[in-house]
Amino acid sequence: MVGRQGRVTGKIGPGLVGEVMIPIRGGVEAFYAYPAIQGEEIPVGSLVVVMDYHPPRTVYVSSASI
Repeated sequence: MVGRQGRVTGKIGPGLVGEVMIPIRGGVEAFYAYPAIQGEEIPVGSLVVVMDYHPPRTVYVSSASI
């Protein structure tokens, strides 16, 4: 999971539980998402990269630079 890219479908920010869709296992699945960098806000539609993974459905993400 670490290093995979996904798309934000629910705003990620301090005090919020966001959501990202990540391509995995031949499909796309939803994961709960938190910012990897404290205080970072990531709006809906942004491309992110997974920095940490806590099974079964929690990821810590950071904005991906294109």
